[in-house]
Amino acid sequence: MPHIPPLDPNVAARKGFRESEERLKRFWKAVDVLEGEGGWAVTLDGRTPKTPAHAPLRLPTEAAARLAADEWAAQGEFIDPATMPATRLASTAIDRVSQVREAVAEEIAAFAGSDLLCYLAEHPTSLAVEQAREWTPWRDWAALELGVVLEPAEGIVHRPQDPAAIARVAELALRLDDFALTGLAMAVPLLGSAVLAVALQRGVLAGEAAFELSRLDEAFQERQWGVDAEAAERTAARRAEAVMLDRWFRALG
Repeated sequence: MPHIPPLDPNVAARKGFRESEERLKRFWKAVDVLEGEGGWAVTLDGRTPKTPAHAPLRLPTEAAARLAADEWAAQGEFIDPATMPATRLASTAIDRVSQVREAVAEEIAAFAGSDLLCYLAEHPTSLAVEQAREWTPWRDWAALELGVVLEPAEGIVHRPQDPAAIARVAELALRLDDFALTGLAMAVPLLGSAVLAVALQRGVLAGEAAFELSRLDEAFQERQWGVDAEAAERTAARRAEAVMLDRWFRALG
């Protein structure tokens, strides 16, 4: 995962997000969004909550602000940060990614050097055929639409990619604003693929479709051996994250 310093999981207070060891109670009634200088702010009883670094929680589009606002509105008696992914993405973009854009772009690009779509199974043959069928069109898309040419290999032995392809991914990442770049930085490790992550960011792939493409090997093993409840729960959580990132990118426009 790109090295973005993590936000404290215990977030939120009357003056915004802050570190806390206690569960924090909901302190507002009305949630809305308000357009102002620098974008759209979330408002709680008319006041704008702050990020952990004490910046206003302000997003670039109304739709993105409403994603975050809906999370605040949905809170019960106590604030549960785990149910506020859009708010966390926005705070990360504002506090962290804005300060280290080039480093984040470089780590995103590094995934292209070992992109999931480039490693086809040697066996069983049926899995290799499925991977070739499902992944080849996306490598072709990356070459044609992004100018990112990646070469496939069989097996798990690392195959170095053209440095120009990796540099191109970094260039594309740096073209994004802080909010889209943050989403991409989260999507790449989730999917194990810079190509799938960029396709998701651009709206060429839906979140669930991108996630299913990223787990062909896992799904193949499940078909052979079954799946236990714990593994199914992990998969469901990761799928939900991919769907959330899809909503995030679409809200950013």
